[in-house]
Amino acid sequence: MEQKRTCYIAIVGKPNVGKSTVLNQILGEKVAIVSAKPQTTRNRIIGILTRGEDQFVFLDTPGIFTPRNALGEYMVKAADSSIQDADAVILMADVQKTCGSVEEKIIADAERAGLPVILALNKVDTVTPEQVAERLSEYAGKHDFHAYVPMCAKNGKNVDALLKECEAFLQEGDWYYPEDMSTDQPVRQMAAEIIREKVLRTLNKEIPHGVAVVIEEFREEDGLTRIRAEIFCEKESHKGIIVGKGGEGLKRIGSYARADLEKLLDCKVYLNLWVKVKENWRESARTVTNFGYHDD
Repeated sequence: MEQKRTCYIAIVGKPNVGKSTVLNQILGEKVAIVSAKPQTTRNRIIGILTRGEDQFVFLDTPGIFTPRNALGEYMVKAADSSIQDADAVILMADVQKTCGSVEEKIIADAERAGLPVILALNKVDTVTPEQVAERLSEYAGKHDFHAYVPMCAKNGKNVDALLKECEAFLQEGDWYYPEDMSTDQPVRQMAAEIIREKVLRTLNKEIPHGVAVVIEEFREEDGLTRIRAEIFCEKESHKGIIVGKGGEGLKRIGSYARADLEKLLDCKVYLNLWVKVKENWRESARTVTNFGYHDD
């Protein structure tokens, strides 16, 4: 009988470089919300892939940036702590951008912790092969990476190659999670994140950064799940934009969210959404904690 093996791998980088997208691709299912807007991921999300005797535990982290409020400070702390908890690091970087201070900090943190680093150079479909080679050369001058993986997380290109490189970090030992588990997130948290994703996708202004979703009721009965959720924003004017003319904006958010929730829960969902104003909630550490952004 083969010995079980496992490893913890942190996926880190700037906001909007494809960390959550690559996690979803690796797992073959959606456990992390994605959008074109930066700072979509706010919590550290654990994604679990079990294949044969091997279990990979991936830590999807908020993008690292300069925090300007209590929420931002929580997000950066969550990303930093993930490196400390990992056996290895995947540095996700945008091939279109030069190696900057954020990437250099991640490299330095990994070096201090004595962790191997894979460079996952994302969005290679947007540039020429010569530009990819130039960026790889730039990063090679910054650190002796365990591996270099040019990829496109959006269409899955080289995701298998990235996972293959991660096999080097597996160590003999019991698994941390059951074989059929793909994430550590409670269902209520996943439901709240799905709703917030639809807000992000339907609004084009800066309002989404000031939106939080709290599940107030989650009740299963006779093949139907009843969910009541409150969408918090920071200004009365923002509430009007989210609700939309005649309530059309909120209906659209609800319709998109319900479709994903029914896939997640594999049952019919009755979704009741409300929009409330909590002025400047991102500035308050207490409110940030109350909205679910806290260390366990």
